[in-house]
Amino acid sequence: MTELSPLPLTRAAIVAKEAARRGDLGQYLKLADDGAAIWIDDPTAATPFPSMREAMRASLRLPGALRAYALPRDVECDVRRHLAA
Repeated sequence: MTELSPLPLTRAAIVAKEAARRGDLGQYLKLADDGAAIWIDDPTAATPFPSMREAMRASLRLPGALRAYALPRDVECDVRRHLAA
């Protein structure tokens, strides 16, 4: 039987929002020094949160019309890297 490695209890996460148009990829939250939200296309440059819980909290503080949500940082970076190739 194959042994599975345990998943970490906390996992770095980022906040993403839906694409404005169909066919576009979403954008990622980068917090400026003054706390302002800046939306960028690169998940590796997005503000990393120490856990999914903290990223979800940050997404809930944004205006509801943005439809922002938390994503695991490593997974999203891998997906973007794969799409770029």
